[in-house]
Amino acid sequence: MRIDILTGFPKIVEGPLNESIIKIGRQKGAVQIVVHNLRDYTDDKHKTIDDYPYGGGPGMVLKVEPIVRALDVLFTEHNADEAQIVLPSPRGTTLTQSLVTRYSLAGHLVIICGHYKGIDERVHDFYKIEEVSIGDYILSSGEIAALVLVDALVRLQPGVIKDIDSAWTDSFSDDLLDAPYYTRPAEFRGVKVPQVLTSGDHKKIEQWRLRQREDLTRKRRPDLYEKYIKINK
Repeated sequence: MRIDILTGFPKIVEGPLNESIIKIGRQKGAVQIVVHNLRDYTDDKHKTIDDYPYGGGPGMVLKVEPIVRALDVLFTEHNADEAQIVLPSPRGTTLTQSLVTRYSLAGHLVIICGHYKGIDERVHDFYKIEEVSIGDYILSSGEIAALVLVDALVRLQPGVIKDIDSAWTDSFSDDLLDAPYYTRPAEFRGVKVPQVLTSGDHKKIEQWRLRQREDLTRKRRPDLYEKYIKINK
């Protein structure tokens, strides 16, 4: 998989992209991640990527020219006609595990990092862009949201995580939260690991974990539980 990140602030993303699971994915060749500095696509000596909004009001807006120029070059030089372009945005579809799974199966993803008040709306006139929200709150940097998406994508690429079943059974994979997990020691300050988990009976352990997942989801995310019940009636 190839992921291109368009940003005016590359230093925000460069550190995390070279750590932990993302670093492993890159080293193994499971994913190629390229960061593009939008300032390289400006035409003024100050490398300006933002300006005041028409109509007035507070805040700044990312200019249309650098973004479209960067996309033009990307699509020309890297045959990106089939690429999926994603813009982290509060007005986008909520990012879910099912959406992450769909994106993870794409061969090429392009992420535009908004900043300030957002991007010039005309970018949408030149390219088909899917807007995605990571939650009902506002960040000052689209780069942070982009990193959330990248991390979620990379861990699903073949060969990145040793036990891929671990990734595919995480919370939200089937509309249920994950079960509680325990590790050694078997007892700490008088609190013991549930006996079933040390029984060696894998069928009982599987049943226990499913009950735990259902109970946790019902209590903490009734919206997900309702969806799960409808599907599994």
